[in-house]
Amino acid sequence: MKGCRPLTDAEVEETLASFGGRYAKRDRSLFLLGVKTGFRISELLSLAVGDVFQHGRMVERVSVSRRHMKKKVEGRTVPLNAQAAEAVRVWIEEMRTQGGVTARTVLFRSRKGENKPISRVTAYKILRVVFDDSEMTGKLGTHSMRKTFANVVHEKLGRDISKTKKALGHKNINSTDSYLSFLQEEIDEAILAL
Repeated sequence: MKGCRPLTDAEVEETLASFGGRYAKRDRSLFLLGVKTGFRISELLSLAVGDVFQHGRMVERVSVSRRHMKKKVEGRTVPLNAQAAEAVRVWIEEMRTQGGVTARTVLFRSRKGENKPISRVTAYKILRVVFDDSEMTGKLGTHSMRKTFANVVHEKLGRDISKTKKALGHKNINSTDSYLSFLQEEIDEAILAL
């Protein structure tokens, strides 16, 4: 979603604590996977259980195939963060109690249709409820997860835009630069301090 802002560390923690209801484990794992891998919402929703859980354990790296990527040029593989892996493992265990889970089972399964993922609109609504309940301001949506990832990775990489570009899977550095437009606040502060 164009114009979405990233979440602060405090907002990420508040969001994680706010998931409730019947699908809290699913929603929490979707959110954590989003902020810890930087996959777009359509990429997250393309994942099946076998993409994250193989041979009785969580995978070390999550891959999204080319056909599910934006522009469908090539796939992308990202290391699976321990916190996200645990949340996804808990969700898979919950799914197994309901039965019928195989490697091909969609990870973020909808109640509608057989083995269909929730829609991007549903994912957006899930996050909006949490953001609104927490009284978060600004333009927030599913893409806020990816922008949060971009922000954190950019800081962890010493603000190296080339490495950040690679972490996001961008082909063009201008795309990465547009993700980091939220750094405008620092520019504004410097100008105001003159």
